[in-house]
Amino acid sequence: MGDTSAIAATLRPARSGDAAELARLSAQLGYPQQAVEFERRLRRLLISADHRIVVATESGTSVEGGRLLGFIAIERRLTLELGERVEIVGLVVDDSARRRGIGQALVRTAEDWARTIGVGDVAVRSNVVRDESHPFYERNGFERTKTQHVYRKRL
Repeated sequence: MGDTSAIAATLRPARSGDAAELARLSAQLGYPQQAVEFERRLRRLLISADHRIVVATESGTSVEGGRLLGFIAIERRLTLELGERVEIVGLVVDDSARRRGIGQALVRTAEDWARTIGVGDVAVRSNVVRDESHPFYERNGFERTKTQHVYRKRL
C-alpha cells in the first residue's frame, strides 16, 4: 500500500497550463485523453461561474505546468426535480499520493465552495467498479442515495 503519511499540499485553482497534468491524472482512472483536448475543455470551464477545478501540488511547487498530486472538478447544477447542488464531477489523486489526505482536502474545497455560493448539498457519482472510492466518500460524510445505470448514445 505504500507510505500513508500526510503530504504537505498546496491547493490552487487550475490554470490552462495544467492541462497535460490533468490528462495524465485522468488516465490513471481509465480516461485517457490528449493534453490538447484537455486544454480546450479546461479553457471553457475556467471561465464558467458554475464550474471550478482545483489542483493539489506539493507545497512550494505551485508553478503552472508542474507535476500535480491531484485535482477536483466541481460544478453548480440546477435540476427541476432536485433543485440546486454542487456536484463533484471529477476527483483524482495521483497513484503515488493516495491515502495521504489530498483527496479529503480536495473534497473540503468542494464543500467550502458550496457554502460560499449558498448551496447546501454536495453530490458525487462513483462508478461501481471503484471499490476503494466508496468507503472514502462514506468516511467523508456522503451517504449512498441511489444506484443507477448510465446510458449513452453517440451522435
